[in-house]
Amino acid sequence: MMGSVRAITVLPGQAGTARLDDIPEPPLDDGPVLVETLAIGVCGTDVEIVRGDYGTAPPGAERLVIGHESLGRVLDAPAGGDLAPGDLVVGIVRRPDPVPCGNCAVGEWDMCRNGKYTERGIGGRDGYASDRYRIRPEYAVKVASDLDQVGVLLEPTSVVAKAWEHIERIGRRATWQPSKVVITGAGPIGLLAALLGRQRGFAVTVFDQVTDGPKPGLVHDLGATYRTDGLDDACADADVIIECTGVSSLVLEVLGRTAPDGILCLTGVSSGGRSLTIDAGLVNRELVLGNDVVFGSVNANRRHYEAAADALDRADRSWLGRLITRRVPVEQFADALVRHPDDVKPIIDFSKTP
Repeated sequence: MMGSVRAITVLPGQAGTARLDDIPEPPLDDGPVLVETLAIGVCGTDVEIVRGDYGTAPPGAERLVIGHESLGRVLDAPAGGDLAPGDLVVGIVRRPDPVPCGNCAVGEWDMCRNGKYTERGIGGRDGYASDRYRIRPEYAVKVASDLDQVGVLLEPTSVVAKAWEHIERIGRRATWQPSKVVITGAGPIGLLAALLGRQRGFAVTVFDQVTDGPKPGLVHDLGATYRTDGLDDACADADVIIECTGVSSLVLEVLGRTAPDGILCLTGVSSGGRSLTIDAGLVNRELVLGNDVVFGSVNANRRHYEAAADALDRADRSWLGRLITRRVPVEQFADALVRHPDDVKPIIDFSKTP
């Protein structure tokens, strides 16, 4: 294990700087658990970081190792702990702020109040896109051994596990017996949100623009409904809407459209820069008179990762495998960052290392 590891790095804020580097072995300060990386999932955040839109390197470093959706296998771990060599693990992304705020102090770092947290592969802390990394045990989540081909989906699943937890918390404000769920967007987050909705026994309808490719079949095989039109009618009797696109016009379209006492969860991040006309008075009237709730949700803490691991463990392995539409060797990582027409979730494959 002496010497160096390969890692995908960027100069944050500068487009065209992503490359496969040789960097030193992960430092012991990162944690006592040594993990070999098997796969890194690619999402829009990675694309934006590589494009130079945002991202920050660790203190004192120029380059950032990217990769926040991970799957790895433990090589070494302290004796007597919960982790042992051979275990499959996923690394948690966010770390609490150093102050810490009230939420970070109790492990709710996904709800950090002061914004001083760091995130592996995104802001202030190197990510998981290297042959090996080190991690503290409390930030490594064990997954079932037979999820070795699909466990990289755990991080995005943790995001929707948190969303569903908060939806259910809000629902308990009154007698609430939800049955109908609408999800906008059939990307990985939308499809995984649909999976968790179906696991809860709800009637789920997923809206997206495409009419071919893998998405309609993936939704159908969940026992859910796939639609490309009729959103207004579907929303009118929806108890829950989960918006997963971040498309600003679509966000406005679903505001105030749920059934009475409905809940709208926003998980997509809008790019901004576009002005739209909205009848704010009408939206306010509909929200107030309907006792509706609109909230945003992002990131996850450890219990959400554990809930996600349970959800994946209960899911059909072949269905999960169909979400991963491309496995790109690490030497060709740049191709994974370019969207292909039938992409759902491309991954960068570290498993076949020299």
